[in-house]
Amino acid sequence: MSAKAGPDPAGLGRVAYGGGVVVASNRAAAGVYEDATGPLLADFLDELGFAVGAPVVVPDGEPVGEAIAAFVAAGARVVLTTGGTGLTPTDLTPEATRPLLDREIPGIAEAIRAAGVAKGVPTAMLSRGLAGLAGTCLVINLPGSRGGVKDAIEVLRPVLEHAVEQSVGSDH
Repeated sequence: MSAKAGPDPAGLGRVAYGGGVVVASNRAAAGVYEDATGPLLADFLDELGFAVGAPVVVPDGEPVGEAIAAFVAAGARVVLTTGGTGLTPTDLTPEATRPLLDREIPGIAEAIRAAGVAKGVPTAMLSRGLAGLAGTCLVINLPGSRGGVKDAIEVLRPVLEHAVEQSVGSDH
């Protein structure tokens, strides 16, 4: 799992920050179906100029925390997770994420939920996703649905790079 800064994949004239995507899905991890949300997030990070590899697909629960921790240890500056934020007994992504966070950033998760509700998806308010900093790595839990991920990308696009830069004290 490599998340170190790399060359300039987006041609923006700077070195890319490392990023990672973790997919929390028992069924996708077991090969029952192919995940469709992780690639959306990897493409999004790539578009912003982050050096990101293929999404890591793991079962719900502690494997999610292990995957996030591995990306953080490898030097990632952002890790986006998808799935495991609902109300079922196996939806444990927030519980696996919270112990890794040094500081929570509730406004990000609140904005993602609000965007879904504003688009006429009242169940978006049931997402228990978190956002915060694990050291200098921004970790954000996203819903597991394609629609929820697309809504989250719209919310994150104008602020993600700024948030990542601010995590190390860069100027406004």
